Amino acid sequence: MAPRVLISDKLSDAAVQIFKDRGVEVDFRPDLGKDKDKLAEVIGDYDGLAIRSATKVTPKILEKASRLKVIGRAGIGVDNVDIPAATARGVIVMNTPFGNSITTAEHAIAMMFALARQIPQADASTQAGKWEKNRFMGVELTAKTLGIIGCGNIGSIVAERGIGLKMKVIAFDPFLSPERALALGVEKVELDELLARADVITLHTPLTEKTKNVLSAENIARAKPGVRIINCARGGLVDEVALRAALDSGHVAGAAFDVFSVEPAETNVLFGHPNVVCTPHLGAATTEAQENVALQVAEQMSDYLLAGAISNAVNFPSITAEEAPRLKPFIALAEKLGSFAGQLTDTDIKTVRITYEGAVAEQKVKALTSAAIAGLLRPVLADVNVVSAPSVAKERGIVIEETTRDAVGDYDSLVTLSVVADDFERHVAGTVFADGQPRIVDIKGIKVDAGFAPNMLYVTNEDKPGFIGRFASLLGDAGVNIATFALGRDHPGGDAIALVEVDGPVPADVLGKVSALPHVRQVKQLRF
Repeated sequence: MAPRVLISDKLSDAAVQIFKDRGVEVDFRPDLGKDKDKLAEVIGDYDGLAIRSATKVTPKILEKASRLKVIGRAGIGVDNVDIPAATARGVIVMNTPFGNSITTAEHAIAMMFALARQIPQADASTQAGKWEKNRFMGVELTAKTLGIIGCGNIGSIVAERGIGLKMKVIAFDPFLSPERALALGVEKVELDELLARADVITLHTPLTEKTKNVLSAENIARAKPGVRIINCARGGLVDEVALRAALDSGHVAGAAFDVFSVEPAETNVLFGHPNVVCTPHLGAATTEAQENVALQVAEQMSDYLLAGAISNAVNFPSITAEEAPRLKPFIALAEKLGSFAGQLTDTDIKTVRITYEGAVAEQKVKALTSAAIAGLLRPVLADVNVVSAPSVAKERGIVIEETTRDAVGDYDSLVTLSVVADDFERHVAGTVFADGQPRIVDIKGIKVDAGFAPNMLYVTNEDKPGFIGRFASLLGDAGVNIATFALGRDHPGGDAIALVEVDGPVPADVLGKVSALPHVRQVKQLRF
């Protein structure tokens, strides 16, 4: 059955056509996003949801989205999607961070010119029949210091444009590396220094708990007197009430805002001030940008729904269409290794160490780790999934360590998962053979060769003569059919392991009889 996608906001007709051309059923209902109740009524019929900013994807809507696999946001901002709720339900959330980058950066530069030369005010005065040439005294931007808060994709484009205008560009961004700053030609500084030095401050950071009111009353007070502030990023980055007070006092010379803490902004404390320029969230509003983000989100969602490729996801590692087929068997291996360890662990897990050796180390190991952690936690937390697993593990205080290295043993690729608890550490390793099937090849240092099956018995015992015969006879007498039998031991007479595939669940009384056999240490029924 072909996947179904709902478009609940205004999106280019070209995006609709892309879905159809790719074999995805699409319903284009551009006004549905404004009605949360109606959206909640129908969302359960869809595998994908394509949105812009009007649709608010709340936990209530996600609870009804039983089929939903992916949300595609045509644009960069995803604050209208409850990311934790989507992640908990295993829904991939994608955005299109590059489709409107140039457009938004250009709007910020345009706002900077409008502030510097008072263009909107001068236009209104001139068209009103006045000729107030002496009233509108502007400032040059050349040689001024441009302070950029958030020097990511859009911020870096603004930086390049600012340098082209012969401005001195400084940037505050904890994630900006010294090498990247050098390549851009910007000076990386801390926020306090940026506030003290910048003649113009422009914001290009997402809205998070850490960035909310990054320009607070205190930070605005620390800014250079006569500063001009531009926000074309997200509403809520600036304390608007504090900014109005700073504008009234003259500490801030002007402000240009394209985004507001409440939108649509029919009223705002900044409105009406003579040194404020406002536009109605036009940062991405160009013909080119609207087309680009629509086409990009349609392609990304189609790639995921049809081929498992993940691009620009905010809650999962990216996987290309070429990588997806190669990753699939290793994702299955990682999840089953995690499940194996999880079913054998009854105490709190402190640390999980995953080592990738050989060819698998060159793949997207973050996706494999997510799968392994999901398998590990699922015996205790049934609702965990490969998307939510890392955040769930973090919430439970589990430390996850990844290591990649060249092949050092008998296998082209080897994945080893180690679980550390208070009183023990155990590990299990596996690989994928040429047939694409995942197999266990090592348990606690004991070599084995076993596939994964829906019903299996895991038995540890002392390596003593006669055990296998008694064990097999006991299962046979109970009517339990053995499909495959894998054995391993560390040395003759030492620790031994049996992994037994059976045709169905083994009754509890039979498990008890197996546990009572001489030399048996542990018996566990496993399900995969």
